[in-house]
Amino acid sequence: MFHQRLGCSSISFRHQDLDTALHTMRGLGFEEIDLGALPGVCDHVPYTLDAEAVETVAAVVNNSGLRVRSVNGDIGALNETPDAAAHMAREKHLEMLLALAAKTGAKALVLPCGAIDHDPLRSLEEDVDLVAAQLIHAAGRAAEFGIELWTESLHYYRLCWNTERAQLLADRLAGSDVGLVMDFSHIVASGGDPVDFVERFAPRIRHVHLRDAEPATDNEPGNINLSIGNGKGDFAAGLSALQDAGYTGHFSLELETRDVTHDERPAAAAKAASFITDLI
Repeated sequence: MFHQRLGCSSISFRHQDLDTALHTMRGLGFEEIDLGALPGVCDHVPYTLDAEAVETVAAVVNNSGLRVRSVNGDIGALNETPDAAAHMAREKHLEMLLALAAKTGAKALVLPCGAIDHDPLRSLEEDVDLVAAQLIHAAGRAAEFGIELWTESLHYYRLCWNTERAQLLADRLAGSDVGLVMDFSHIVASGGDPVDFVERFAPRIRHVHLRDAEPATDNEPGNINLSIGNGKGDFAAGLSALQDAGYTGHFSLELETRDVTHDERPAAAAKAASFITDLI
Protein backbone atom coordinates (compact mmCIF):
# COMPACT_ATOMS: atom_id res chain seq x y z
CA MET A 1 0.00 0.00 0.00
CA PHE A 2 2.73 2.43 1.02
CA HIS A 3 6.36 2.42 -0.06
CA GLN A 4 8.27 -0.44 1.59
CA ARG A 5 10.87 2.01 2.95
CA LEU A 6 8.22 4.26 4.56
CA GLY A 7 7.22 3.61 8.15
CA CYS A 8 5.41 5.50 10.88
CA SER A 9 6.62 6.59 14.30
CA SER A 10 4.53 5.57 17.28
CA ILE A 11 4.87 9.22 18.33
CA SER A 12 2.25 9.92 15.64
CA PHE A 13 -0.29 8.17 17.90
CA ARG A 14 1.14 9.03 21.27
CA HIS A 15 -2.37 9.77 22.62
CA GLN A 16 -3.11 6.04 22.40
CA ASP A 17 -1.59 3.31 24.54
CA LEU A 18 1.16 1.33 22.83
CA ASP A 19 -0.92 -1.69 21.85
CA THR A 20 -3.66 0.52 20.38
CA ALA A 21 -1.13 2.70 18.53
CA LEU A 22 0.49 -0.36 16.99
CA HIS A 23 -2.91 -1.72 15.96
CA THR A 24 -3.78 1.65 14.40
CA MET A 25 -0.58 1.81 12.37
CA ARG A 26 -0.91 -1.80 11.23
CA GLY A 27 -4.53 -1.17 10.26
CA LEU A 28 -3.51 1.79 8.11
CA GLY A 29 -1.16 -0.43 6.12
CA PHE A 30 2.21 0.35 7.68
CA GLU A 31 4.63 -2.55 8.07
CA GLU A 32 7.46 -0.69 9.83
CA ILE A 33 7.61 1.70 12.77
CA ASP A 34 9.90 3.84 14.85
CA LEU A 35 9.24 3.24 18.55
CA GLY A 36 8.97 6.43 20.59
CA ALA A 37 10.71 6.27 23.98
CA LEU A 38 10.81 9.98 24.80
CA PRO A 39 9.56 10.92 28.28
CA GLY A 40 7.17 13.85 28.12
CA VAL A 41 6.73 13.40 24.36
CA CYS A 42 5.66 9.78 24.04
CA ASP A 43 5.08 7.41 26.93
CA HIS A 44 4.89 4.17 24.94
CA VAL A 45 8.11 3.14 26.69
CA PRO A 46 8.29 3.92 30.43
CA TYR A 47 11.10 6.26 31.44
CA THR A 48 11.88 4.05 34.42
CA LEU A 49 13.05 1.25 32.18
CA ASP A 50 14.15 -1.95 33.90
CA ALA A 51 14.54 -5.48 32.55
CA GLU A 52 10.91 -6.35 33.28
CA ALA A 53 9.65 -3.25 31.44
CA VAL A 54 11.91 -4.07 28.47
CA GLU A 55 10.40 -7.55 28.24
CA THR A 56 6.85 -6.20 28.54
CA VAL A 57 7.26 -3.55 25.84
CA ALA A 58 9.15 -5.90 23.53
CA ALA A 59 6.40 -8.51 23.81
CA VAL A 60 3.71 -5.98 22.86
CA VAL A 61 5.75 -4.75 19.89
CA ASN A 62 6.75 -8.19 18.66
CA ASN A 63 3.16 -9.46 18.90
CA SER A 64 2.05 -6.64 16.59
CA GLY A 65 3.89 -8.11 13.61
CA LEU A 66 5.39 -4.72 12.78
CA ARG A 67 9.09 -4.27 12.01
CA VAL A 68 10.95 -1.75 14.17
CA ARG A 69 13.42 0.49 12.36
CA SER A 70 14.61 2.47 15.37
CA VAL A 71 13.94 3.20 19.02
CA ASN A 72 13.85 6.96 19.55
CA GLY A 73 15.10 7.51 23.09
CA ASP A 74 16.68 9.99 25.47
CA ILE A 75 19.20 9.40 28.24
CA GLY A 76 19.49 13.03 29.34
CA ALA A 77 21.32 16.16 28.25
CA LEU A 78 24.57 14.94 26.72
CA ASN A 79 26.27 18.32 27.18
CA GLU A 80 25.86 17.99 30.95
CA THR A 81 28.49 16.35 33.15
CA PRO A 82 26.53 14.20 35.62
CA ASP A 83 27.75 13.28 39.09
CA ALA A 84 28.62 9.66 39.80
CA ALA A 85 25.08 8.58 40.68
CA ALA A 86 23.53 10.33 37.70
CA HIS A 87 26.20 8.87 35.43
CA MET A 88 25.36 5.36 36.60
CA ALA A 89 21.65 6.01 36.03
CA ARG A 90 22.38 7.31 32.52
CA GLU A 91 24.47 4.25 31.70
CA LYS A 92 21.74 1.94 32.99
CA HIS A 93 19.08 3.72 30.96
CA LEU A 94 21.26 3.46 27.85
CA GLU A 95 21.73 -0.26 28.47
CA MET A 96 17.98 -0.82 28.83
CA LEU A 97 17.18 1.16 25.68
CA LEU A 98 19.74 -0.88 23.76
CA ALA A 99 18.29 -4.10 25.16
CA LEU A 100 14.84 -2.96 24.02
CA ALA A 101 16.15 -2.13 20.56
CA ALA A 102 17.79 -5.55 20.31
CA LYS A 103 14.72 -7.44 21.56
CA THR A 104 12.44 -5.68 19.09
CA GLY A 105 14.81 -6.22 16.16
CA ALA A 106 15.47 -2.51 15.70
CA LYS A 107 18.33 -1.42 13.51
CA ALA A 108 19.30 1.54 15.71
CA LEU A 109 18.82 3.58 18.85
CA VAL A 110 18.35 7.32 18.25
CA LEU A 111 19.61 9.83 20.84
CA PRO A 112 19.32 13.64 20.88
CA CYS A 113 22.05 16.18 20.16
CA GLY A 114 22.23 17.90 23.54
CA ALA A 115 20.02 19.54 26.13
CA ILE A 116 16.63 21.11 25.37
CA ASP A 117 18.21 24.55 25.27
CA HIS A 118 20.06 26.49 22.57
CA ASP A 119 22.40 28.07 25.11
CA PRO A 120 25.52 26.02 25.91
CA LEU A 121 26.37 25.25 29.50
CA ARG A 122 30.03 26.17 28.95
CA SER A 123 31.26 27.38 25.58
CA LEU A 124 29.60 26.10 22.43
CA GLU A 125 32.80 24.34 21.39
CA GLU A 126 33.13 22.56 24.76
CA ASP A 127 29.47 21.52 24.81
CA VAL A 128 29.54 20.11 21.27
CA ASP A 129 32.77 18.29 22.13
CA LEU A 130 31.02 16.66 25.08
CA VAL A 131 27.91 15.72 23.08
CA ALA A 132 30.09 14.11 20.42
CA ALA A 133 32.10 12.19 23.01
CA GLN A 134 28.93 10.89 24.68
CA LEU A 135 27.42 9.81 21.36
CA ILE A 136 30.62 8.02 20.36
CA HIS A 137 30.62 6.26 23.73
CA ALA A 138 26.97 5.26 23.21
CA ALA A 139 27.80 3.95 19.75
CA GLY A 140 30.43 1.71 21.28
CA ARG A 141 27.88 0.31 23.73
CA ALA A 142 25.34 -0.09 20.93
CA ALA A 143 27.78 -2.18 18.94
CA GLU A 144 27.87 -4.66 21.82
CA PHE A 145 24.14 -5.24 21.23
CA GLY A 146 24.45 -5.41 17.45
CA ILE A 147 22.69 -2.05 17.19
CA GLU A 148 23.63 1.16 15.39
CA LEU A 149 23.60 4.55 17.14
CA TRP A 150 22.04 7.55 15.37
CA THR A 151 21.51 11.11 16.54
CA GLU A 152 18.79 13.50 15.42
CA SER A 153 20.84 16.55 14.51
CA LEU A 154 19.74 19.13 13.88
CA HIS A 155 16.86 19.34 16.35
CA TYR A 156 15.12 22.73 16.61
CA TYR A 157 14.72 22.58 20.41
CA ARG A 158 18.12 21.11 21.27
CA LEU A 159 21.68 22.43 21.56
CA CYS A 160 22.44 21.61 17.92
CA TRP A 161 19.36 23.41 16.67
CA ASN A 162 20.43 24.72 13.25
CA THR A 163 22.53 23.66 10.28
CA GLU A 164 25.67 25.39 11.51
CA ARG A 165 25.60 23.61 14.86
CA ALA A 166 24.72 20.31 13.18
CA GLN A 167 27.86 20.84 11.12
CA LEU A 168 29.94 21.39 14.26
CA LEU A 169 28.67 18.11 15.68
CA ALA A 170 29.08 16.19 12.42
CA ASP A 171 32.69 17.38 12.16
CA ARG A 172 33.40 15.92 15.60
CA LEU A 173 31.67 12.66 14.72
CA ALA A 174 33.80 12.17 11.60
CA GLY A 175 35.38 8.73 11.62
CA SER A 176 32.88 7.39 14.18
CA ASP A 177 29.98 4.98 13.68
CA VAL A 178 27.36 7.55 14.72
CA GLY A 179 24.80 8.17 11.98
CA LEU A 180 22.51 11.18 11.49
CA VAL A 181 18.74 11.34 11.41
CA MET A 182 17.45 14.03 9.06
CA ASP A 183 14.16 15.62 10.16
CA PHE A 184 12.43 17.87 7.63
CA SER A 185 10.41 19.75 10.25
CA HIS A 186 13.38 20.71 12.42
CA ILE A 187 15.38 21.85 9.40
CA VAL A 188 12.54 24.04 8.10
CA ALA A 189 11.67 25.47 11.53
CA SER A 190 15.29 26.53 12.05
CA GLY A 191 15.32 28.39 8.72
CA GLY A 192 17.40 25.72 7.00
CA ASP A 193 17.01 24.07 3.62
CA PRO A 194 16.54 20.29 3.35
CA VAL A 195 18.45 20.22 0.06
CA ASP A 196 21.42 21.99 1.67
CA PHE A 197 21.24 19.54 4.57
CA VAL A 198 21.47 16.60 2.18
CA GLU A 199 24.36 18.17 0.29
CA ARG A 200 26.28 18.67 3.54
CA PHE A 201 25.54 15.42 5.34
CA ALA A 202 24.39 12.81 2.80
CA PRO A 203 27.14 10.26 3.62
CA ARG A 204 26.12 10.29 7.31
CA ILE A 205 22.31 10.27 6.92
CA ARG A 206 20.93 6.93 8.11
CA HIS A 207 17.23 7.71 8.58
CA VAL A 208 14.71 10.44 7.69
CA HIS A 209 11.81 11.80 9.75
CA LEU A 210 8.93 13.43 7.89
CA ARG A 211 6.68 16.19 9.25
CA ASP A 212 5.97 19.72 8.07
CA ALA A 213 6.89 23.04 9.69
CA GLU A 214 6.88 26.81 9.45
CA PRO A 215 10.19 28.66 9.86
CA ALA A 216 10.76 31.10 12.68
CA THR A 217 10.04 34.79 12.07
CA ASP A 218 11.01 37.93 13.96
CA ASN A 219 7.82 37.59 16.00
CA GLU A 220 7.13 33.87 16.16
CA PRO A 221 9.24 30.77 16.83
CA GLY A 222 9.35 27.98 14.29
CA ASN A 223 6.44 25.52 14.34
CA ILE A 224 7.37 21.85 13.89
CA ASN A 225 3.91 20.41 14.58
CA LEU A 226 2.22 20.65 11.19
CA SER A 227 0.77 17.99 8.92
CA ILE A 228 2.59 17.41 5.66
CA GLY A 229 1.38 20.01 3.19
CA ASN A 230 0.40 22.56 5.86
CA GLY A 231 3.85 24.13 6.19
CA LYS A 232 6.79 25.24 4.10
CA GLY A 233 8.62 21.92 3.77
CA ASP A 234 9.64 21.17 0.18
CA PHE A 235 9.41 17.40 0.33
CA ALA A 236 9.71 16.91 -3.41
CA ALA A 237 13.03 18.75 -3.54
CA GLY A 238 14.38 17.20 -0.35
CA LEU A 239 13.48 13.63 -1.29
CA SER A 240 14.83 14.15 -4.80
CA ALA A 241 18.12 15.38 -3.30
CA LEU A 242 18.30 12.26 -1.13
CA GLN A 243 17.72 10.03 -4.14
CA ASP A 244 20.36 11.88 -6.17
CA ALA A 245 22.80 11.46 -3.27
CA GLY A 246 22.28 7.70 -3.31
CA TYR A 247 20.34 7.49 -0.05
CA THR A 248 19.07 3.93 0.45
CA GLY A 249 17.81 4.22 4.03
CA HIS A 250 14.26 4.37 5.29
CA PHE A 251 11.75 7.11 6.10
CA SER A 252 9.31 7.54 8.96
CA LEU A 253 6.26 9.75 9.35
CA GLU A 254 6.70 11.39 12.75
CA LEU A 255 3.37 13.18 12.80
CA GLU A 256 3.44 14.87 16.18
CA THR A 257 1.02 17.35 14.63
CA ARG A 258 -1.33 19.77 16.35
CA ASP A 259 -3.42 20.85 13.38
CA VAL A 260 -5.69 17.80 13.37
CA THR A 261 -7.86 16.22 16.04
CA HIS A 262 -7.07 12.76 17.36
CA ASP A 263 -10.08 11.41 15.45
CA GLU A 264 -8.65 12.89 12.23
CA ARG A 265 -5.14 11.59 12.85
CA PRO A 266 -5.39 8.15 11.19
CA ALA A 267 -6.77 9.60 7.96
CA ALA A 268 -4.14 12.36 8.02
CA ALA A 269 -1.37 9.77 8.45
CA ALA A 270 -2.69 7.71 5.53
CA LYS A 271 -2.91 10.82 3.35
CA ALA A 272 0.67 11.81 4.23
CA ALA A 273 1.91 8.27 3.57
CA SER A 274 0.31 8.22 0.11
CA PHE A 275 1.78 11.63 -0.71
CA ILE A 276 5.29 10.63 0.38
CA THR A 277 5.05 7.24 -1.33
CA ASP A 278 4.52 9.03 -4.63
CA LEU A 279 7.71 11.07 -4.04
CA ILE A 280 10.10 8.34 -2.92
